Amino acid sequence: MLYQRYGKRTLDVAAAGLGLILTSPILLVVGAGVWLTTGRPILFPQERAGRHGKAFRAWKIRTMRSMPDGASDALSEHERITAVGRWLRRTSIDELPQLWNVMRGDMSLVGPRPLLLRYRDYYEPQELERFSLRPGITGWAQVNGRNDLAWDARLRHDVWYVRHCSLGLDLRILGLTLRHLVTGEGFSADPRSTLRDLDQVRGRQA
Repeated sequence: MLYQRYGKRTLDVAAAGLGLILTSPILLVVGAGVWLTTGRPILFPQERAGRHGKAFRAWKIRTMRSMPDGASDALSEHERITAVGRWLRRTSIDELPQLWNVMRGDMSLVGPRPLLLRYRDYYEPQELERFSLRPGITGWAQVNGRNDLAWDARLRHDVWYVRHCSLGLDLRILGLTLRHLVTGEGFSADPRSTLRDLDQVRGRQA
């Protein structure tokens, strides 16, 4: 409990601040690459549900071309993602701007991944526990299957993490995350190819 109340935030600020300093050269080079190949904006915000379900803007590096005028809304990510964007997702470099979200207090290094606001009506009552902690850049679900997990399992992992959150567990998840980044395990450049949106899955089940 003490770790969740005090230690976790201290670790977040220290690690995110150091991470922003160390990765700033990478962000500058990647930003230039995105600007040259895709244009502006380089960063884009996504409205996500944070702690207690409160909305916030999670920042990412843009990995897809803008939707062409008159194109169908159903145009897949696979059709819009750029070669640079595919590499950014493969390495998770597109997530680095979320270190700023951690510094702001919107997110944590480790926690349930922040999900779309429109999912709010599709959680089971016990799954709402995932919102008692700040969402994370990485989490227990991400190191136990990532996009290969069905929604029931993914959300079950989130709740398990909230109930067992500790310094040791966070360090373990961070270590496993680094290993997965090196091996590419569980990676999918287009997550919707393996995991449909939660509202689509549970809306059809209702």
